[in-house]
Amino acid sequence: MKRLRSSGCCGIPLPNQCAMLSHISLGVSDLERSIVFYDAILATLGYVRVWRDADSAGYGPPGGDDEFAIKHHKGVLQRSSYRSHVAFNASENDAARHFHATALIHGADDEGAPGLCPEYGEGYFAAFVRDLDGYRLEAKVLPNKL
Repeated sequence: MKRLRSSGCCGIPLPNQCAMLSHISLGVSDLERSIVFYDAILATLGYVRVWRDADSAGYGPPGGDDEFAIKHHKGVLQRSSYRSHVAFNASENDAARHFHATALIHGADDEGAPGLCPEYGEGYFAAFVRDLDGYRLEAKVLPNKL
């Protein structure tokens, strides 16, 4: 089944359309450790930390608003389902590869080495990791960016 997308590469809406999501937030058990992790892995995709407060941090494009945030969660976090994940846009295959390698260096678990994923569509290139709190993350290159 071919998936239709409402936005172009890296979250930029197509003309006359809105992106489906405004932002997403995840609870994390150790904010400082998670900030180091997300600063490193999201930099490989061209995203930066755009704000920080006492119990959270937000990430997005340089000079833009946050599209992804992490928030300290007091108490026990529930591990997310294998079927749940957050997919970040990567501009090229090397960015997805760098995302994967950087995540592993910073303590992530390998959930799928960078490569083509024909089961998701022609030209679908992605890398998968599980972050420090067990969230499954993906760096995905849009087919027109191969």
